[in-house]
Amino acid sequence: MPAPLDPRLLRAFVTVAEELHFTRAALRLHVAQQALSRDVRKLERELRAELFVRTTRQVTLTPDGERLLPHARRVLRAQDDLLAAFGQARPLLVDLNSPGLVTPRRVLHLARELAPGHELMARYESGLTWAAGELLAGRLDVSFGRFAGLDPALRSGLGHQPVRYEPMAVVLPEDHRLAGTAEVPLAELAGETVYAGAGNPRTPEWTDLARLLFEERGIELAPPAPLAVGEEEFQRIMARTRHPILAVVGFPALPSTVVRPLVDPVPLSPVSLVWRRGLTHPAFDALRGAAARLAAEEGWLRRPAGGWIPAADHVLMASHD
Repeated sequence: MPAPLDPRLLRAFVTVAEELHFTRAALRLHVAQQALSRDVRKLERELRAELFVRTTRQVTLTPDGERLLPHARRVLRAQDDLLAAFGQARPLLVDLNSPGLVTPRRVLHLARELAPGHELMARYESGLTWAAGELLAGRLDVSFGRFAGLDPALRSGLGHQPVRYEPMAVVLPEDHRLAGTAEVPLAELAGETVYAGAGNPRTPEWTDLARLLFEERGIELAPPAPLAVGEEEFQRIMARTRHPILAVVGFPALPSTVVRPLVDPVPLSPVSLVWRRGLTHPAFDALRGAAARLAAEEGWLRRPAGGWIPAADHVLMASHD
């Protein structure tokens, strides 16, 4: 009788197959690279097959590795389901970016209703670019944000599901000349300097979206401000600069400010659910189902007539995993 395969060896193989990089795979699994390499070599000995071609520049799957991959994923998925059935599934770590964002929070709350037997834990990483690194390292499972704003090298290891074209807004000091209007036409911001996270290493995808929106509209992107950690510090810095802040509709107003939707055209922030390719977790399907259900019921993926969105975002929102 052949010896049974240790699921740990299969998990090592699958992680390397997804990353095609031993260092990144070791980070995801929280193990030393040498230990990971030993596990892969042990699996190759037990299967009597070479699974990877390793060079100093790249790692690729052999034909035997390609053949093993779908079988290994099924075994690991079955193991996760078994552990979940006995209450041993680990929490699904879901990054909501920031406590003030409505869309991710609503998706998470519905997913908890759909999967009451599983733990879905909220995290707040304050930006998809930063969260993407945590996803690829295995320290987060899922995040939300503008997928097109990520570097292509990051996107290659991630899957995404469009969730919402979220209308954008501006946060104004309550004594600002536009604070008394119900909506703010973009043309009215010409000559203004608007803060959109410039210099924040966690949110360059948001700053890039603002730059595309402001181009040819005479709106200046505010220079980097000191990186504020925590709501109180952010409020203090913004009160000192008094710059309007680019946000989304539903963003909670800060003290002494008002939030006004932007119009003519309505700028849209494309929000996707984003995860590490190959992610398996019994609550993950519930999270994807919650996102799809809310998008359908609330019309989140219907673009308003004349709504503005960058061309690259439109392409990626139309084609997804």
